Amino acid sequence: QSAARGVEIIEGCRLPVLRKNQENEDEWPLAEILSVKDIPGRKLYYVHYIDFNKRLDEWVTPDRLDMKKLQFPKKEAKTPTKNGLPGSRPSSPERDVVRMLFLEYKYREYVESLLGFFFFKVKTGLILPFFFFWKNGTTRRLIPSQPGRKRKNCGGTDEDSQDSSDGIPSAPRMTGSLVSDRSHDDIVTRMKNIDCIELGRHRLKPWYFSPYPQELTTLPILYLCEFCLKYLKSLKCLQRHLTKCNLRHPPGNEIYRKGTISFFEIDGRKNKTYSQNLCLLAKCFLDHKTLYYDTDPFLFYVMTEYDSKGFHIVGYFSKEKESTEDYNVACILTLPPYQRRGYGKLLIEFSYELSKVEGKTGTPEKPLSDLGLLSYRSYWSQTILEILMNLKSENGERPQITINEISEITSVKKEDVISTLQYLNLINYYKGQYILNLSEDIVEGHERAMQKRHLRIDPKCLHFTPKDWSKRGKW
Repeated sequence: QSAARGVEIIEGCRLPVLRKNQENEDEWPLAEILSVKDIPGRKLYYVHYIDFNKRLDEWVTPDRLDMKKLQFPKKEAKTPTKNGLPGSRPSSPERDVVRMLFLEYKYREYVESLLGFFFFKVKTGLILPFFFFWKNGTTRRLIPSQPGRKRKNCGGTDEDSQDSSDGIPSAPRMTGSLVSDRSHDDIVTRMKNIDCIELGRHRLKPWYFSPYPQELTTLPILYLCEFCLKYLKSLKCLQRHLTKCNLRHPPGNEIYRKGTISFFEIDGRKNKTYSQNLCLLAKCFLDHKTLYYDTDPFLFYVMTEYDSKGFHIVGYFSKEKESTEDYNVACILTLPPYQRRGYGKLLIEFSYELSKVEGKTGTPEKPLSDLGLLSYRSYWSQTILEILMNLKSENGERPQITINEISEITSVKKEDVISTLQYLNLINYYKGQYILNLSEDIVEGHERAMQKRHLRIDPKCLHFTPKDWSKRGKW
């Protein structure tokens, strides 16, 4: 490092940075310098570890940098300008075609990775006969649903795509998607701007940027009222606020209670301030979603845990009042202090219970975060395996079930049912038929997982009447 003392590290440089891995061992992953700041006596560098999630980004001291492998940012090659205007590149049909093909390929790659090879077969209505072998050696047949009417695509685009085919985001839907448009990322939104949040008895370390007012981002701790989620700049302000805040639970209607767990339904139009504050808090832990201050098109379902002091927020999910894509979840989050305790799966299960009451099948809005995808895959796997393992033969014949029937029982969308079967690697081809092979390992693993799953939604405790939002002038 002494040989490189005279070298100035600037934004955009890449070099190995020392960090601890999950086993608390030293490692030197490649990182990019996003920002540099001077504090009395030394410099600090804000780094993003390449191929790591942004929630691991952090400020580091110079002694953690490997200067010997420093890479300076590459200068962009000068390109000829169009009409003499700086920054505008000449366009050509060939380049546009290549760009469209690339975007189409990336989109297809994403869909196939998410839903598996059988996605297109379901959408075209092809009948796929399935058999699967049971634990005791008997064979059961899984018959996919009969072809139904296909939903029309609006504007000729893929019904699961939210962007136009040329990669330029289409006009936002009136119902309001919460998917982030990553084309507007800049150096400000790539960096965490809040150091610490105090929410009730918990102190939270944000993972991502959230657009709280600029004057609050310099504070060592941002204080939130855990009942109305109002943000305050000091403990004294919070204490003064608590003497005037009458809330001891989220606003809106309590539609579920069992034991200490409750769910509240909050209308984004009727409780706009609370909904906006909830979005601001959630954005600290959700990178792939954007923040809409217009919360009118959304309902928010907040899960709480009750004690003598009130109903404390555990997590939430939001959903569109009207969704043309059958989304039953827009954003979903379990707050960090409650993660890895079964609450995430409980939120997912509750979202599908609402879909059952509505008489619909649903799916979460894409893209899911890495943790969200893990939770959904686990929930779908357990739910579908539970149905398959409970099938019983009648009159000595092999029991039969269709993809449609699984979807109707669970309210899980057909594409998600098939992608889960593929993810579990149950599907094999045997003598001209598709075979679902439930091995002993899968059965035993499922039974172990269900024994650990103590938190479940009890439909008898749900008091929910769905509204027909299409008949309402302004939600």
